[in-house]
Amino acid sequence: MTSNEVRASPPDTPTGMGLGLALHGLAKQPLTWLLLAMPVALGLELFHAGALSIFLFSGLAVIPLAGLMGRATENLAETLGAGIGGLLNATFGNAAELLIALLILWRGPAMYPLVKATITGSIIGNVLLVLGMAILCGGLVHQRQEFNRTAASMGATLLVLASIGLIMPTVYYYLFRAGTSLSTTELHSVESLSEEIAVILAVIYGLSLVFSLRTHQHLFGGSETELPSTGEHHQPEWSRRTSLIVLVLATAGVAGMAHLLVGTVEQAGRALGMNQVFIGVIVVSVVGNAAEHSTAVLVAMKNKMDLAVNIAVGSSLQIALFVAPVLVFASMLMGHPHPLDLHFSPLELISVVLAVSVLTLVCQDGESHWMEGAMLIAVYIILGLAFYHLPVSAR
Repeated sequence: MTSNEVRASPPDTPTGMGLGLALHGLAKQPLTWLLLAMPVALGLELFHAGALSIFLFSGLAVIPLAGLMGRATENLAETLGAGIGGLLNATFGNAAELLIALLILWRGPAMYPLVKATITGSIIGNVLLVLGMAILCGGLVHQRQEFNRTAASMGATLLVLASIGLIMPTVYYYLFRAGTSLSTTELHSVESLSEEIAVILAVIYGLSLVFSLRTHQHLFGGSETELPSTGEHHQPEWSRRTSLIVLVLATAGVAGMAHLLVGTVEQAGRALGMNQVFIGVIVVSVVGNAAEHSTAVLVAMKNKMDLAVNIAVGSSLQIALFVAPVLVFASMLMGHPHPLDLHFSPLELISVVLAVSVLTLVCQDGESHWMEGAMLIAVYIILGLAFYHLPVSAR
């Protein structure tokens, strides 16, 4: 096929399929059938069913909706170019987690611990569970896999920076806490420090996009992403119009399901015997990252470890350097008595530091095998057990 033939192709051919063909293709995928949980959740809410049932079905519905948002974003990135594609990934890459966290944040300062738990849970979940599952499953199919050590190390270094940004407000909070609480002045200092650090993290994330997508793009192009020199041009799976429609509808669906999820999270937690921090760190993060789990595992089994590592590490970076600052700024605009700060519980902070440390060890040689994946998952389970047994007074 010549380049002229490619340009002459109509926008809704199979190389850029229309909405009808896209829906037909989606219907063949098992994950898509979880969309049936959405009308079930709406029906349960309409008939005032138990909070636990609404929580479970709305959480299930978020999984395929988040997956559709990811696919639509990827297709738009291919048609709009790397620069706008990077902006779209920053905006929609973790949209499910961001929407859930914003709705929790809207309910006031009493829910701040749950908001912070979703931040740390997403970082830990992507670094340990998503990457661990990808390395484990990929290693079971391929004895030895390689990935771009430069890109992975860059991501790990940025996560170290993010960890420092989380450590400072937490250290300040516990270092200057007098008795059982901080004075009004000290508490205000923690909030101001958090806001200033949020600005720095957001700026660094913007610079990282410029670095990876513009000035040093060549360092992040793995061999597996290079197209063979056959004269054919890579086409997106969906047309631009189809991708935009899917993105808008999926975003609306996630917003609706997140509203039901957040509205029942406290009652569901009590029914399941789970503390608030465990729900945020484990349950909400697993729901929000489920689509990324499946994508990372599938590409790793195809021996595309560059892409699998980029999904896991890149998503963690978006949470730490983009979503966390956005939540801090959003809390300042919501009119609450005091804004969200970035001081976390000691267990959350230690868990993030341990997860980033383990990631650094895994990324240093640019190679992986299934045992490394098993170890990452084991660390995640250990941390999950610690959060499950965390007493309420420890926050």
